[in-house]
Amino acid sequence: MAKIGSVMTPVGRKALLLGSGELGKEVAIELQRYGVEVIACDKYPNAPAMQIAHRSHVFNMLDGDKLREIIELEKPDHIIPEVEAIATPVLKELEAEGYNVTPTANAAWLTMNREGIRRLAAEELGVKTSPYCFASDYEEFKAAVAEIGIPCVVKPIMSSSGHGQSVIKKEADIENSWKIAQEGGRAGAGRVIVEGFVNFDYEITLLTVRSCSGTTFCAPVGHIQIDGDYRYSWQPQAMSEKALASAQEIAKKVTDALGGYGIFGVELFIQGDTVIFSEVSPRPHDTGMVTMISQDLSEFALHARALLGLPVPSIRFIGPSASRAVVIEGDTDKIEMDNLEKVLAEPGVQMRIFGKPEIKGHRRMAVILATDETVEAAREKAERAYNALKVNVLPR
Repeated sequence: MAKIGSVMTPVGRKALLLGSGELGKEVAIELQRYGVEVIACDKYPNAPAMQIAHRSHVFNMLDGDKLREIIELEKPDHIIPEVEAIATPVLKELEAEGYNVTPTANAAWLTMNREGIRRLAAEELGVKTSPYCFASDYEEFKAAVAEIGIPCVVKPIMSSSGHGQSVIKKEADIENSWKIAQEGGRAGAGRVIVEGFVNFDYEITLLTVRSCSGTTFCAPVGHIQIDGDYRYSWQPQAMSEKALASAQEIAKKVTDALGGYGIFGVELFIQGDTVIFSEVSPRPHDTGMVTMISQDLSEFALHARALLGLPVPSIRFIGPSASRAVVIEGDTDKIEMDNLEKVLAEPGVQMRIFGKPEIKGHRRMAVILATDETVEAAREKAERAYNALKVNVLPR
């Protein structure tokens, strides 16, 4: 029997978030709805989830000794990775010692770098992917580009939100693409993946929930990325029955191999009825923020419910919806979201301001959500709200 005791008592549940950005913040909120004690961890202070957690720790989560120290101090019932840059071998050790990692330590380890998950999908599970090569130095990289051919996509094996990602369109791009990948990796310079360019019709995130009820799928989420970083998403993405069935089959095969309970963001390319696997995140996905307005249970609510061992008997889709990310450029710790009365003037529009403490370069700082009778109308409404937004980037 699943049970949750009084918060912050010996019979209560305790969850430790490894990563406390905007996605972790929503997971923390959903866990607290069930009376779970939440401890938020990240590499910088005042991260979004830290602002609402019971307490927090600031440290480099790639530091295995420090990671173990914090976990042994807190003794959480649930360890919840929310970013890729974590000392996952330590998580595997801790899981073997009896700690509970969401969804599993092996899933976190395999998906923290693109090599582990790509080899699992393509070489062990036989799932269709784009052609690929890995490279550890510049000479190997040039050989990989020659083997895959131009155009091709280059990514650090460990990065997120498009950091370090580029497209080689001509030979003159090769050197700069290597430089971008080395500067953009979550764990610093290192190994990269070179992928064949896929001329897809569209790409989706298939949010896949593994719980004690079995495997459940959200309606497919369509999205557009710019420089590898999500800017727009909508739900549902129109697709043929055959393509949807194939997408669900691939998503189930991959998530079954990863195991555990929680939500997985399975990224797929669609060419007609053909589905090509790209990546998977064993946690809520940034494109899935649209579910905060499109479903009765958002991806964050689903993640919390599943990892706590609670059933997910169904997911009720409310209606066509869209999201528009608010990405701001600058170098400041003072940002004002202005003209909000115009942003929220239309019915069916919501906004989440993440509360990130500063910007250095460019950073996703908020999201606008909209719902309407059709996906097209919802996307247009979200864009109108976005265009009404004024952002004041003030000097430090």
